[in-house]
Amino acid sequence: MKKIIAVFFIIAGITLGFGQDKNKSVSFEVKGNCWMCKNRIEKTAIKMQGVKFASWNADTKVFKAIIDERKCTISSVQKKIAEVGHDTGDFKSTDEVYNNLPACCQYRNPESSNMDHGKH
Repeated sequence: MKKIIAVFFIIAGITLGFGQDKNKSVSFEVKGNCWMCKNRIEKTAIKMQGVKFASWNADTKVFKAIIDERKCTISSVQKKIAEVGHDTGDFKSTDEVYNNLPACCQYRNPESSNMDHGKH
């Protein structure tokens, strides 16, 4: 009887272990303009524990990542990106942080879209 119970717990443990999908692909909008924004957004995200991949497209404003949901959440990634000056779906950067961005990165200013945003 003890062997049957032990086998049951082993099988249950294996099933639960494989049942957890720790890596999840996520995407959401992040405001920004240029290659400096791209570097700032991606570096901020990839430094977070649990973020395995991060990519932001300046043309579409779409941020894509692969995260380990046991270590971080979509909200925590969005919040961290907002903390460095870029508005996300659920979090807005503070005016103080936003105003310290380079002029070409100040996406709230309509004039910034007319600046040279050379791709580097």
